[in-house]
Amino acid sequence: MHNDKRHAVAEAQTGDTVKVHYTGRLEDGTVFDSSEGREPLGFTLGSGQVIPGFEEAVVGLEPGGSRTTTIPPEEAYGTVRDDLIIEVERSQVPAELNPEVGQQLQLTLADGQAVPVVIKKVGDEELTLDANHPLAGKTLVFDIELVEVG
Repeated sequence: MHNDKRHAVAEAQTGDTVKVHYTGRLEDGTVFDSSEGREPLGFTLGSGQVIPGFEEAVVGLEPGGSRTTTIPPEEAYGTVRDDLIIEVERSQVPAELNPEVGQQLQLTLADGQAVPVVIKKVGDEELTLDANHPLAGKTLVFDIELVEVG
């Protein structure tokens, strides 16, 4: 007896563990991250392991399927928060550090948590530090290919 029924290809759904290849670009085409040449990114849909807009783009894809999605800041790393831009006295920075605009530093909070910051402005008395995610406020464009579900 010959069974001719084809197995339905599973679409990725919330709760599934998926593996994807991706390339992330800014609107001007600058690539900021890619899985090219690496293992695919594995995560569970609906678990909050990746930004919301990225998860939404994977839901409904079949293995081997791909899509390009544009993700606004609200569905990515959020908008730039002014309360995360802080000024500190130069005296609070180690003397051997020669601060430059664009330089990344680790700020250690009172509770011991390390926060990455970028120097935005260097003054004679103060430094302006930005603790926003580097991609905050940016619209992101991702090419996503679903490698496997399961």
